[in-house]
Amino acid sequence: MQNKKLRIIPLGGLGEVGKNMMAYEFNDQILVVDVGLMFPDNDMLGVDYIIPDFEYLYDKSHKVSGIIITHGHEDHIGAIQHVLTQLPVPVFGTPLTLGLVEVKLARNGMASKADLRQVQAGEIVQIGPFKVEFFHVSHSIPDAVGLAISTPAGMVVHTGDYKFDQTPVDNWPTDYAKLAELSRRGVDLLLSDSTNSERPGWTPSERVIDPALDDVFENAKGRIIIATFASLISRMQQVADAAVRNKRKLAFVGTSMVDNAKMARKLGYLKVPDDTLVAIDNALNLPDGQVVLMCTGSQGEPSSIIGRLSAGTNRQFDLKPGDTVVLSSHPIPGNEEAVSKTINRMLRIGANVIYDSIASVHVSGHASQEEQKLMLNLVRPKYFMPIHGELRQLMRHAELARQVGIPNERVFVAENGQVIEMIDGVVQLGERIPGGYVFVEGGTVGEMDRALLKEREQLARSGIMLVNLGIDKYSNRLLEEPEIITRGFVSAEEAETLIPAVRKRVVDVIHNGGFNVEKDIVDVVRSFVFNETKRRPLVFVTMTKV
Repeated sequence: MQNKKLRIIPLGGLGEVGKNMMAYEFNDQILVVDVGLMFPDNDMLGVDYIIPDFEYLYDKSHKVSGIIITHGHEDHIGAIQHVLTQLPVPVFGTPLTLGLVEVKLARNGMASKADLRQVQAGEIVQIGPFKVEFFHVSHSIPDAVGLAISTPAGMVVHTGDYKFDQTPVDNWPTDYAKLAELSRRGVDLLLSDSTNSERPGWTPSERVIDPALDDVFENAKGRIIIATFASLISRMQQVADAAVRNKRKLAFVGTSMVDNAKMARKLGYLKVPDDTLVAIDNALNLPDGQVVLMCTGSQGEPSSIIGRLSAGTNRQFDLKPGDTVVLSSHPIPGNEEAVSKTINRMLRIGANVIYDSIASVHVSGHASQEEQKLMLNLVRPKYFMPIHGELRQLMRHAELARQVGIPNERVFVAENGQVIEMIDGVVQLGERIPGGYVFVEGGTVGEMDRALLKEREQLARSGIMLVNLGIDKYSNRLLEEPEIITRGFVSAEEAETLIPAVRKRVVDVIHNGGFNVEKDIVDVVRSFVFNETKRRPLVFVTMTKV
């Protein structure tokens, strides 16, 4: 007899904004939805990005029927190369989504090995025991889909990221009719995007950006530099249209932006006249008033083009007075400080900087409260679970569900690792599995832990003092004066008086001997330095016995 239990396992995206990943498990087969990344917080020094902890799937790769990607943003596709390394399974997505996945895999030398299977909104695909109906949702990128996933245990609707934009850039609004049809058939559980659950009202249409861009183009005398995410194809289209209307040449800058634009044009999702699009080298030789450059860096990332322009370290070209810089995105939670510093540096250079709080150069791609209520009322699920958001956003979305009449006992707020089970349309909590962070730094994945990050933070905050000793291994006497090295702790002027005093105390400890000289030196130096400076650097002792 078949097991009729559907297990829903959130591996990422519940309790944070980003690294979205959900596993559906039925009859010993698994369907994965989305494999995103998350950008690090300010205190995660050296971390490039964070991916979901999907260790639960490591020994179950033979059970995974496939991966569905709902759309092509980094918080939904960013971990694809890491996941496919462990789970070499088919990947399903719409044409633009798979195009963005392919660009990402090609950069990691994996495109030729991947089994990418194209689907269209409106199609029904059987993936193992899962009947998946793909329906179009409007978002800030074309070709986004939501999913209706049916098994003998019941039907789940997984919205992905969505908004109810009546006038989207691609003229393809969310499929209201499909949502209503699913409701008539009976939806057992709705999983819905919570990113904007704290925002009252309705999210404005993407179309409000067009007049704001025209205003920027009309008033800018010099170059226009527009920064956004490399996967924001809709925004690329709006900038291209504004360039055509205002008779400027457009150049995409940076590998990811150039690759994604090239792929989107090839697939027909980005329409830019050949005489409008120019290479960056050509654009830099045109009069400033005829150029618009589009690049990454709207989050103030130091390694991005905008980050390097603001710091004066960009190779191809510099920011100059008279340039107009448009940051066309909201700061991701935790990035506000980096964005502010970047804006201030660019203003200091003499650029005119425009961002969403002073002009409508960005709107969210996520539903606000009234749209979330509309989704709940359209679908009328028996049970509801908010997804995609920090805990406070999940809790607020849960409250909205109660407001529209879903009983409290049928609303589940879960975080990563909390399994949800459904049998014959009845939903309940299951067990907990690990659901933490996996840090990626350069070529290393998962080798960094919280303890190492804490150590880095302490080094950054407190500095370091290194005591280097040469000892005679027979007599345990000093062969030369202790070498004291400091970094990030005291100025050269302070060091002139502090280091000789520290050196004297180290010598005293060695002369006094003891069972554990290294530990004694650390304790004495720490205590003395704190008494003198009220600071606590990390103190290390290295001892070479000759």
